[in-house]
Amino acid sequence: MASPNGGDDFESSLLSFEKLDRASPDLWPEQLPGVAEFAASCKNPITDSPPKWMAELESEDIDMLKELGSLTTANLMEKVKGLQNLAYQLGLEESREMTRARFLNILERPKK
Repeated sequence: MASPNGGDDFESSLLSFEKLDRASPDLWPEQLPGVAEFAASCKNPITDSPPKWMAELESEDIDMLKELGSLTTANLMEKVKGLQNLAYQLGLEESREMTRARFLNILERPKK
């Protein structure tokens, strides 16, 4: 169906008559020789040992990760807001204690 505004001409201009040579199985040659072999040698099957970063975690840390992973997005946002509020309160308390230490001359260096 030809449209009055030349839509067939536009569609035919989008056609590509390029032929891909599929005779070679290596359509995308390896950029760096040896990378594919190295990557294959690095792929270890799944083992029973935990990853290195998990080896340093205690059971309480793992429980916390499981708890955070099971939260919904809204619950996780509430948890983050609670942590931000706690950090703010700790900052205020630290500021008060630093002011108190300054008035008591606790942080003053001894004179030599």
